[in-house]
Amino acid sequence: MSDDHSKTDSTGTLTAQLYDRLRRDVIMGALEPGAKLKLEGLSKSYEVSINTMRETLSRLASDGLVVAEGQRGFTVPPVSIEDLRDITQMRQLLECHALRQSIARADLEWEAQIVGCYHKLSRVEAVVEDDPDRWGADWERYNEEFHTALIANCGSRWLLLFRQAMYEQSQRYRMLSLKTRPFPRAQSANEHKLILDAALARDADRAVGLLEAHILKGAQTVAVTETVPKKS
Repeated sequence: MSDDHSKTDSTGTLTAQLYDRLRRDVIMGALEPGAKLKLEGLSKSYEVSINTMRETLSRLASDGLVVAEGQRGFTVPPVSIEDLRDITQMRQLLECHALRQSIARADLEWEAQIVGCYHKLSRVEAVVEDDPDRWGADWERYNEEFHTALIANCGSRWLLLFRQAMYEQSQRYRMLSLKTRPFPRAQSANEHKLILDAALARDADRAVGLLEAHILKGAQTVAVTETVPKKS
């Protein structure tokens, strides 16, 4: 019995690790938009069984990070201006509503959390432009932490889940764009400070307006080269 339990734990851990690796590779652009995800080749590259790979890709498909094509297998979602526009509008809708709800429920714990996340982000924002190769990954992590902290007090698990899905989709576009041109982090840093100040002042209208514009500006800096799924 203990052996079976251990085997289940081991399999579950392997699947979770594979999911995280594939998810990151899609978001960071290591797996290119439109690329055919061949089970045999991927299984060898990631050193897992074909069944484990298939199950993980199916899970990613349910999260919108992979496209399931029935009997034809899986592909990385292509990119397009229309898709980015849709993602941006959905992120604005979800994240801005979540911020308004978080401010309505504001308490000292929430304020402390967003101040702490902003502190880490601002320290990296002060140096990232001088050495993006060194600090770029930290900026991405702390940027996500700050945006997540802003809305963490909204009180809705489903709202947070759907917003996270849109954040990851927009992040995929940003990471793809960074391969061709830099992201204006100095502009973003100023916007983050304004959003923080409005949130701490519990000025929901101002905070939401700033966040909505911030999300839109971020999307407008993204260079999109449309792709179509690659033939196998």
